[in-house]
Amino acid sequence: MSDMNSSSCVVSIAQREVNNFSQNVATFSHRFHVQLVLFPLDLEMKMFLLPTTICFMAAILVTPPILFSIFSNFSLRQETRFLLLGNALVSDLIYLSLYTLGSICNMVNINIPGHLCVLLLFSLAATYGGGVLTAVGMVVDTYLAILWPLHYLIFLPPSRTKKLIVLLWFSSCLFAGILFLVLYFTQKPDPCQYHLCSLPVILLMTLHGGQAIRLCHILFIIGFILCFSMILCCYIFLCYKTRESGLWKGVSSRASGTFLMHHIILGFYFCPLLLLLAESLLYINEVIDLNTGMQITLIICNVLIVLPKGVSPYLYGHRYRVIYKSLRLFCKFKHHSHVAPADRYT
Repeated sequence: MSDMNSSSCVVSIAQREVNNFSQNVATFSHRFHVQLVLFPLDLEMKMFLLPTTICFMAAILVTPPILFSIFSNFSLRQETRFLLLGNALVSDLIYLSLYTLGSICNMVNINIPGHLCVLLLFSLAATYGGGVLTAVGMVVDTYLAILWPLHYLIFLPPSRTKKLIVLLWFSSCLFAGILFLVLYFTQKPDPCQYHLCSLPVILLMTLHGGQAIRLCHILFIIGFILCFSMILCCYIFLCYKTRESGLWKGVSSRASGTFLMHHIILGFYFCPLLLLLAESLLYINEVIDLNTGMQITLIICNVLIVLPKGVSPYLYGHRYRVIYKSLRLFCKFKHHSHVAPADRYT
């Protein structure tokens, strides 16, 4: 029965390629069957795991000390910007951990059960959405701190910030839950049963679903693009409003550096989504084939999306003086703790 389902699935995917290139269905069926079944074990898949692992290792080295420096310092815990920064780093670290774990399981051919796969994908969507919503909260915090400094503590006291963070996580989980429910109730019985719990493969395979599933796929990407567009517009508006205040005097000024850092991080987040949207539209309109679509999706998911999550802790740690000093003290403390036992015997 599974062989019949697999062959039906392959023919349905290969049929699209036959229409494009006017070749024999059996030839394409064999080629795409090899791609769908053996692609996760291919050397190329293992190569794409390397940048994901590097970003995860880079984040795991710096993010815990930054979080420790924020939550162990009472004054930093009372500042909205550091609470939001800590929340953003937590969501990015969880996303990297789950995505790297799933990629390693696929590489070593460990079959993830269906319910665990759904939970993994839901967690990835929720943590990614939480990171985006936290970025929006960081922009709102900066906007209020610069344009309404006298009313800032009234708008965002520490107690309200903690409630805001809870609301952000609730909203991201609710959004991911609604998306999964829509996909569940709109999908039709399909002989294509994909047992591979891989985000790039599933993202591409959803484009073979019905119109509702395709629409959800496109709207999901457009929603995040609109969020980042709003963030970018807010930063540009802040720059315009404060251009005469003296904050931007000199290229090396602290405000200019912070502004540039935020735009670099936003660019890292923004470009992969635009590329994913363009790739989805090209694939739906049969401009690119399955192999090209899979290559682009792998680059987006395994390189471009995880890159800002691995780089941002270093940028934030270098830019914020308090965090940078705490990291230096933390490193010195570890260094002294390693050499202290030797001093006892001298």
